[in-house]
Amino acid sequence: MRWRSGALLLCVGLVCLPACRHAEVAEATPPPGEIWLTDAQIQGARLSIEPAARRDLALRLVTSGRVAFDEGRVGHVFSSVSGRVTRVVAALGGRVGKGDALAIIESPDLGSARSDWIKARADLIAAEHDYDRQKSLFEHHAAAERDFETAQDNATKAEAEVERAALRLSMLRAPDEGAAADQEFVLRAPIAGEVVGRTATPGLEIQGMLSSANVVQELFTVGDIERVWVWGDVYERDLGKVRRGQKVKITSVAYPGRAITGDVDLVSDALDSQSHTAKIRCAVPNSDRLLKPEMYVMLSVELERRECLTLPRAAVLSAGERHEVVVADGKSSDGRTRFIQRPVELGDGEDGFVSIVSGLTTGERVVTSGSILLSGGGD
Repeated sequence: MRWRSGALLLCVGLVCLPACRHAEVAEATPPPGEIWLTDAQIQGARLSIEPAARRDLALRLVTSGRVAFDEGRVGHVFSSVSGRVTRVVAALGGRVGKGDALAIIESPDLGSARSDWIKARADLIAAEHDYDRQKSLFEHHAAAERDFETAQDNATKAEAEVERAALRLSMLRAPDEGAAADQEFVLRAPIAGEVVGRTATPGLEIQGMLSSANVVQELFTVGDIERVWVWGDVYERDLGKVRRGQKVKITSVAYPGRAITGDVDLVSDALDSQSHTAKIRCAVPNSDRLLKPEMYVMLSVELERRECLTLPRAAVLSAGERHEVVVADGKSSDGRTRFIQRPVELGDGEDGFVSIVSGLTTGERVVTSGSILLSGGGD
């Protein structure tokens, strides 16, 4: 952006402000690169002029991120038995408590396991009766010691078989005491939360986790998203700037103009071998449930706060990588205010302000509103 050294014409509404040419009275001509305006012209153009000031500004690291479940608040539900889904109890999006039924599965595995347990219990009772009988006969010298020892060994084996059958039922997450030898398996929620995923449908044939199948299907996902994790990637060169406890602002295209706050609670000790980035994790309260698992977000980590020379962002004229401001640089020879366009180097920004690294000093008066009217398009 360069200024015309010749005439300037500012048109604001119905007000036209001639600069040098066609003036009814002789006026001094501004040198190239400057514009001189009277107080009336400044007021007519509605220019706002403020001094550049120092203020506390947060220096931030911005990176991309992804929302995920807090791993302590999500349960991935698989079936421990193979079989067929006969009824789905929990609805997608519904709330469930810990231990609530999610689905009913008809499973031959369960029927077989329960039958084995009932048979083992019956065998144990028979073995105990035989042991008691042989013990009484042996004590009255009416039976051989070998027969008594055999009965004792059989009772011990029967007791071990009951324990094995009960352990198998336990691994299948099925009750043993009082259970009938049926095939109905109740799939239950491991935690309280919301059903956020469901693949189980009536009639679906499934493989259990204790089967020899290579792939076992996840039937339900139960999660609580009132507190979530947000993962971000930090490049190796920035790792030394990030630490636990730093404040984070999280934004998403789903909620423009709205920021959600959290804290860095983990900085990974290992880097990804391909991208050479480290993971950072933010624990974020999510009581309004705005953040959804797998949502893409932007993370702005507050590294530190320090005093900087700042200007409102609206005061900066940008074209590509070139940034300029319009400075009100005193009075001209005929009493008009001199405006000079000056290049500046920008730093970090926050809340509508941007830091000035070079090109400006504290107290210099800068056009903060309407500076675009003072910019030209050629020599």
